[in-house]
Amino acid sequence: MSKEPQTLYAAASRQSFVGPDECFTGKVKVDLLFPQNEHTAFSGAYVTFEPGARTNWHLHPAGQHMVVTKGVALTGTRDGKVLEFGAGETVWCPPDIDHWHGATRHQAMTHLVITGSKDGQNVIWKEKVTDEQYDQPPETKAEAEAEASSLTAKQKSIITIAAFTANGDLDRLRPALSAGLEAGLTVNEIKEVLVQMYAYAGFPRSLNGINAFMAIVKDREAKGIQDTVGKDATPLPVDLDKDAYGAKVRAQLAGWETIPPAAGYQLFAPVVDTYLKEHLFADIFARDVLSHQQRELATIAALAAMEGTAGQLGFHLGAAMNTGWTAEQLRDFVSVLASELGEGESRQAAAVLEAVLRSRE
Repeated sequence: MSKEPQTLYAAASRQSFVGPDECFTGKVKVDLLFPQNEHTAFSGAYVTFEPGARTNWHLHPAGQHMVVTKGVALTGTRDGKVLEFGAGETVWCPPDIDHWHGATRHQAMTHLVITGSKDGQNVIWKEKVTDEQYDQPPETKAEAEAEASSLTAKQKSIITIAAFTANGDLDRLRPALSAGLEAGLTVNEIKEVLVQMYAYAGFPRSLNGINAFMAIVKDREAKGIQDTVGKDATPLPVDLDKDAYGAKVRAQLAGWETIPPAAGYQLFAPVVDTYLKEHLFADIFARDVLSHQQRELATIAALAAMEGTAGQLGFHLGAAMNTGWTAEQLRDFVSVLASELGEGESRQAAAVLEAVLRSRE
C-alpha cells in the first residue's frame, strides 16, 4: 500500500499568468491547476479567453482534452473545419494535430485543458491564426456528430492499404496506394503503414507493398506530382527500457490497469513475448509518424484480411476502442471491408466486432 500522502493544490497558491503575445491573439489568462508528476504525464489548467481571443496554431505530442466551463469555445484544424462547443462539452484533440482554440467574437470563454506530455514536451507552438481562418463558420452539431461516427477518406485509405498488403493483392493495392496519397496521407505515413505490416503479415508481403509504393511514387514524380513527404520518426532515446515501455504500451492497448503475470505462450515461448514487447510495442509503436490509433486501424484491417486471425482481431478491435475509435466508426470500418474486400471478410469482422462490443457492455 502506498504511503504517499495526498497533495492539495490550494486556490490561493495557484499560479496565473497572461497568455504571451507570441502564442496568443487577444487577451488570455492561464490559471495552472496541477502539474504532471511521476505518476501521471499530464497537467491541468483553466484558460480564459476574452471575446475574439484565440491561440496560435499548435500541436500537443500527447494530445489534449478541452472541457468548456463557461461560454462557447471554437477549435479549428488545418483542413478548415471549425468545431463549436459549449459549457459542459468536451473536445479531444489527438496527438500531433495542428489546431487552434479560443472564444467567439462576442463572448468570453473559459475551458479546462488537460494536456498530456511526451518526452517532457506538452505543446509545440506555431504561427498566428489569421482572421480568415478564425472566422470560418463552425460545423453544426449534427455535422460534427455525423463525422465522429464515420471514417475519413484518409482513414479509409489506411484500411485498404493495410488489407491489400496483408492479403497480397497487389493489383488492388496499387490503386489503393495512389488513392491514399490523393486522400492526403503523406508518403511517410503510407511507408509507416507498410512497415508495420511486416509485424502482422510478414516481411515478404510488407516488402512487396513497399516495392509497389516505391514504383508509384517514382511514377508520380515523373508526372510532376508533388506529394507531401511528411515528417520522419523521432529517434528513440538510447536509454529506453524497451521491455518496460513495450509492456506498458501493450497494457494500455489491452485496457489493463495492471500488467498480469506471464501465462500461456509467454511461458511456453518467452522469446516471442520479448519480441512483442521490445520490438512490436516499443520499436514500432513508439515511432511517431503514426499515432497508436492509426496503427490499430491498420492492424485490424490486416487481421480482417487474413484467415485464421479471429482471436487476434478480437484483441485489436478492443485495443482500437481503447485508443479512441468508437463503435460507430468500427462499424464503418466493417462497411469499408464489405465494399473494398468482400462479404466474407466483412462478415467475419462484423461477428468479431459485435462479440467485442457485447463484452464491453
